[in-house]
Amino acid sequence: MKTWRKMAIGMTAAVLAAAAIAFGLDAADRAFPPPLERASSVSSEVLDADGQLLRAFATTEGRWRLETSVAAVDPQFIGMLIAYEDRRFYEHPGVDPLALGRSFLQFLTNGRIVSGASTLSMQVARLIEPRQGRSFSAKLLQVVRAIQIERRLGKEEILDLYLTHAPYGGNLEGVRAASLAYFGKEPRRLTVAEAALLVALPQLPERRRPDRNIEAAKAARERVLARAAVAEVIGEGEAERAAMVSIPPTRRQLPALAAHLAEAALRKEPGFPVHRTTLRREVQQGLEAVAREASARLGPKLSIAMVMADIRTGEIIGDVGSADYFDASRSGWIDMTRVTRSPGSTLKPFIYGLAFEEGLVSQETIMEDRPADFFGYRPRNFDMSYQGDVSVRQALQLSLNVPAVRLLDAVGPTRLMARFRRADVRPILPPNETPGLAIGLGGVGITLKDLVQLYAGLANRGQPIRLGDGIHEAPGVLGDAALLEPVAAWNVTDILSDVLPPTGSRQRGIAYKTGTSYGYRDAWSVGFDGRHVLGVWVGRPDNGAVPGLTGYGAAAPILFEGFARSGVAVTPFPPAPPGAVRISPAELPISQRRFSVTAAGLPSAALREPPPQIVYPPEGARVDLGAGGGRPSAPLVLKLQGGRAPFRWLANGRPLPELSRRRTGQWVPDGGGFSTLTVIDAAGRAASVRVFVE
Repeated sequence: MKTWRKMAIGMTAAVLAAAAIAFGLDAADRAFPPPLERASSVSSEVLDADGQLLRAFATTEGRWRLETSVAAVDPQFIGMLIAYEDRRFYEHPGVDPLALGRSFLQFLTNGRIVSGASTLSMQVARLIEPRQGRSFSAKLLQVVRAIQIERRLGKEEILDLYLTHAPYGGNLEGVRAASLAYFGKEPRRLTVAEAALLVALPQLPERRRPDRNIEAAKAARERVLARAAVAEVIGEGEAERAAMVSIPPTRRQLPALAAHLAEAALRKEPGFPVHRTTLRREVQQGLEAVAREASARLGPKLSIAMVMADIRTGEIIGDVGSADYFDASRSGWIDMTRVTRSPGSTLKPFIYGLAFEEGLVSQETIMEDRPADFFGYRPRNFDMSYQGDVSVRQALQLSLNVPAVRLLDAVGPTRLMARFRRADVRPILPPNETPGLAIGLGGVGITLKDLVQLYAGLANRGQPIRLGDGIHEAPGVLGDAALLEPVAAWNVTDILSDVLPPTGSRQRGIAYKTGTSYGYRDAWSVGFDGRHVLGVWVGRPDNGAVPGLTGYGAAAPILFEGFARSGVAVTPFPPAPPGAVRISPAELPISQRRFSVTAAGLPSAALREPPPQIVYPPEGARVDLGAGGGRPSAPLVLKLQGGRAPFRWLANGRPLPELSRRRTGQWVPDGGGFSTLTVIDAAGRAASVRVFVE
């Protein structure tokens, strides 16, 4: 009798309290508002470009509580939830008087609680302000809070809170976390069986956890399916079919993709609930799987980094910082996409691009691949052998070192570095050194992300583009200055697209280049098609040498496998730009049939300019400069045409003080009389005139 009396008193008090709040105890409501701010504590999420979850982080209490809204959940689940838990949810003000009365009458009739009267609003009140035990005072507070919540929030907002905070066993909270953990999918498209299980679990989440008590979970699901109101939502016969579906026996891990980028997002905006990236989940999954499997084949301590980007937008769609973030033996926590390393031969295509742009060579121009000495710098080929005479096309495809250095010597290392700056890439030179010929063979430091950014500009017809992942930086076009002219970029792409794929890999219609740094420390491969570019680095994060590690042997197979498993369709290269043609050796102009260097250090293929000619003063001219009478002579203006800068002027066999790149100059004679003026251009060609100074 005491129990009956307490229940009666409690029910009456709850109804009276509900009525009191409903009729306007605004002062009490304002003095003791519901703790809705607690509901704002949710897991931080890192999303891909389409809003798919890449990685989530537990709350400070260790809960997987993913923010969820009605719009993000299967509508049928919402209908089943309301039908089972709170049929008059859209009519009552937080407390359902009919349900309270029914529950009270059932208690009077049976002497025990047969059904509860808790509404979804009351459950939300309990979730955001957990009660200590099942006392009547706690129930009364729950009723009051439910009415307060209804006064502040709309029905859909209340559902959002329930969908986010409902318990699902262990540290899972919310429908979205449960759907990912038990079904491995977002709750947008749930089957009837899946929806029924998710409706049933929150009542007794620990007892009904399918990964610990599958029979209890199955029985709870059947009770939901057996409810007549639920049957109205799902349709005739669906309950029987759903009951035959097996219950998932295990709990999956929540997605944990793009670990390095996710950590960077959290560091940049700690506590921020949602971080959006430019990545694409399918691409990221494929590349991470390739890196993980390839590292297992390559051996211990080796790591792999990969960056894939869209060359038209600059968006990074795949970013793998290491083979396995949690593998301490490979220093997996280090993001190797942003660590400076030697690029080996991967910068050679840009040397050839500048040479094409300058008109120094064509694809079929013959070059010498023989031992050479560049003022003490003696580059050697990777295999220590030499090919003799080769075409430019062969030299780049075979990645021969000596021809590349010959071209770099002609176009100038400083100019190459200036082109890199147009792409917002600044390779790191050794301390206190200026750009030298060694940069063509990896004598600088560069990150994988920056190297891929250079190749994105090459693939984008020479137009540089900034790569961005949405966290470190935003993608976008970089100014109007070209990395390479379109025709030069096409020539390089045409050559690299014909390089044979690595052994065991299928030709995929991509252009690619490999590189190996000095001492076998870094293996590289960068490739692209008409839409995407992918870069691969292989090596040890501690910069240790790995004997036998090469770009062609280690990185190139990963490149081809990465393209295959990324899920992106191979896009054909764009058509050749105006003026881009393959010229056969027989059709080449004489100046481009062979590339060699004159004794003056000038590429002979560049001697297309006419020889220098002095146009003023002309031969035999008499020039009055006031050289007589003890007065100082006025300067004589010198002008020339043709030739190749820089120019050296001589007066009567004696050189004037400075070299000049201008075609005008001045000379102050020592006195009057006949004088001989001579100019010598960079190719060693000379012109002279004899004048009389008065």
